Amino acid sequence: MPLRQRLLAEALGTAFLLMAVVGSGIMAERLAQGNVALALFANAVATGTALLTLILSFGAISGAHFNPLVSLMAWRLGALSGGDAVAYIGVQMLAAIAGVLATHLMFDIQLISATAQLRHGWAQGWSELVASFGLLMVIQGSSRGPAWAPSFAVAAYITAAYWFTASTSFANPAVTAARAFTGTFSGIRFADVPGFVLAQLLGLLLALLVLPRVFAAPAVAADARG
Repeated sequence: MPLRQRLLAEALGTAFLLMAVVGSGIMAERLAQGNVALALFANAVATGTALLTLILSFGAISGAHFNPLVSLMAWRLGALSGGDAVAYIGVQMLAAIAGVLATHLMFDIQLISATAQLRHGWAQGWSELVASFGLLMVIQGSSRGPAWAPSFAVAAYITAAYWFTASTSFANPAVTAARAFTGTFSGIRFADVPGFVLAQLLGLLLALLVLPRVFAAPAVAADARG
């Protein structure tokens, strides 16, 4: 596929992923009447199902990365050129922020806001490292199965990781940075973003060290999904 077409797919997919994350968080918070567990459940299910549909929609075009970690891993494994990886990541970052702003417009709230919700500390960082490593592990493993397997595996993993990680599994630098622009249920403080992103990159480094030893003859291709 031409790079321009792949970048447009990455932009649309990433933007709609953030709409799903932030929009479902806003709706869940409004309707859950203070029940945080119920709001998180709704947020997780909406995000997971939206991710599934987006990967199925764009996987054959761009690989449906929607995540700098996935693009970096594809580059390190030789499935994506350095220039394409840089373009992918740039588009993912910009589209993620655009998705948050579009969501705010849908719900008629302040275009850019900040949250006071704390997401810091070693436990949060460790959670992001684990969540990021796990995501890349699932992509690597499921890519050896049927063509549809990564779509369902990744969506199921993200839905579950909302609940088994203390950080609710951002596992994506573009998503992390973009969520700093919302003061809603899904928000993160700007001050907490660097710690999350560092932990995510450490998860990527660990994956690059460990996974080739588990999955010999790496199968991640330009259509690595995440």
